[in-house]
Amino acid sequence: MTAEGTEQDGTLDLQLDRAHSARIYDYLLGGKTNYALDREAAEAAMRVHPHARTVARVNRAFMHRVTEYLAGRGIRQWLDIGTGIPTSPNLHEVAQSIRPDARIVYADKDRIVLAHAAALMDGRPEGRIAYVHGDATRPETILNAPELTSTLDLDEPVAVSLNALLHFVPDGPAGPREIVGTLLDPLPPGSVLALTHATRDLDPELWDGIVRVYRGTSAPLHLRTREEVAALFDGLDLVSPGLVLAHRWRPKDSGLGSAEPIGDAEVSLWAGVAVKPGA
Repeated sequence: MTAEGTEQDGTLDLQLDRAHSARIYDYLLGGKTNYALDREAAEAAMRVHPHARTVARVNRAFMHRVTEYLAGRGIRQWLDIGTGIPTSPNLHEVAQSIRPDARIVYADKDRIVLAHAAALMDGRPEGRIAYVHGDATRPETILNAPELTSTLDLDEPVAVSLNALLHFVPDGPAGPREIVGTLLDPLPPGSVLALTHATRDLDPELWDGIVRVYRGTSAPLHLRTREEVAALFDGLDLVSPGLVLAHRWRPKDSGLGSAEPIGDAEVSLWAGVAVKPGA
């Protein structure tokens, strides 16, 4: 994980002289928006965490399945925070393949992602897509951004996607529970929270080593137990099968092999989808 893109003299620094977390993740997903330094860093990370590519792809496959599930059940609006580089197929591609009128707002604080935001706008003409350059630890600024308010109707249900994001957020006044509460509070009943979160529950030794690798970077890890992740869904109705490891949430063949034959400890991502109940 490396620092975010910055602006120098009004020009966006894409940091091509160093590896970058968003491009490393793109490489792990098999994307093309990465460079030699990113690939080298990803391979180095996999020497510490041999299952890093599996974790990235399981997380992505979970997003695809959840989007398909929700679109099939009438959801037509999404807010995806912590978007990352738009490795295809992205959320809007999955959603609009089922609901061409779907509306999606992507949000990320990383200026590297901002540089690629135009690729997020290539959707179906029947629907709408927007990008907000904003910080999840200040969720009210995302909710109030004109790009969001002109794209989503907050009187209708919205699916909020926080995949592989909250384990980069420490506890505190702007911690995960506060972020989730602020995001869901103004949304109507029927809105949805979908998230994944890394844990040391299944392989403490491995994940303690990964935490040490990330320590001192721009994005240190804050792993949480199943109970701590479950608390993020307080007041919501979990969709079956509840809070499970990401590859066990309504699994199907998603390019990871038949029935995703991978071990729980390899994944170590708690995943859940929950609906905001009515008044």
